[in-house]
Amino acid sequence: MTKADIVNEISESTGMTKTDVGLVVNGVLDSIREALVEGKRIEIRGFGVFKVVRRAPRTARNPRTNEVVQIGERMAPVFVPSRTLRAQVEK
Repeated sequence: MTKADIVNEISESTGMTKTDVGLVVNGVLDSIREALVEGKRIEIRGFGVFKVVRRAPRTARNPRTNEVVQIGERMAPVFVPSRTLRAQVEK
């Protein structure tokens, strides 16, 4: 499902225009993105948590050349689904 599919589905179910729904969806995604860039944790009850975690430096291997490569420490965005969402998906 793409962002356009989400906009279409919300527009059909609410009667709002696709333009208005698109602005709201983009606003929500921008807010989540900005919070993650600032290192904040976003909790949406019943859905899950978006957060940033530190990935430790590690050694990896290039599969084409078999060369050993060092990968430095980095920050990565993570989504952790709520128990409710996990249970609904498992059904």
